[in-house]
Amino acid sequence: MTEDDLTTPHGRTGGTSGTGEELRAHEVRTALLDLLAEVGTVTATEAAARLGHSSGLCSFHLRQLARHGYIEEAPHNGGRARPWRLLRHDRAAGSADAAEEQFGDLARGLEDESWQRWLNQRDGAPAEWRRDEAFSAVAYLTPDEMSRVAEVVRQALAPYQVREQRPLARPDGARPVALITRLFPLLPHTAGEAEDGPTAAE
Repeated sequence: MTEDDLTTPHGRTGGTSGTGEELRAHEVRTALLDLLAEVGTVTATEAAARLGHSSGLCSFHLRQLARHGYIEEAPHNGGRARPWRLLRHDRAAGSADAAEEQFGDLARGLEDESWQRWLNQRDGAPAEWRRDEAFSAVAYLTPDEMSRVAEVVRQALAPYQVREQRPLARPDGARPVALITRLFPLLPHTAGEAEDGPTAAE
């Protein structure tokens, strides 16, 4: 059996199921796109060595990214190795900005999908998990202040991120939780409104 015979990760025949697997899919696909933006082309085996996942899992998600139009198969001389790259028109357009926007869109789509699944299935979750901590706020910030707020959030989350790669560091009862922060300036609704508006934080 080759990597490409693995049509789903972990030998499953359907899509990912459950919030934990959706979050993992989000993380793996984003990491793959980030890696491709960095190195240009990569095979599933190379991606697995760089990212610490199995080659079968990387192969599955690379093909899913291709199916959704984010990457394409790179030219190669045959053989079992199958290199992938970001779509050529993105590279010709310039730039890392195009690639970043592309996997940013993918990440947001996966976040929204996971959020909708939570809303639909919340009543079936264990009693202690039948709540969330969703909130939003509007604050008037300068661009520098917005960056500083984002950095404070990143630093607050940093002590917990090691648990992704080190399962033994997870306390009893810990489960994957989506942590989503979006800071963006609120644009005026009409041409008559002031150009400078408040910043939203979600």
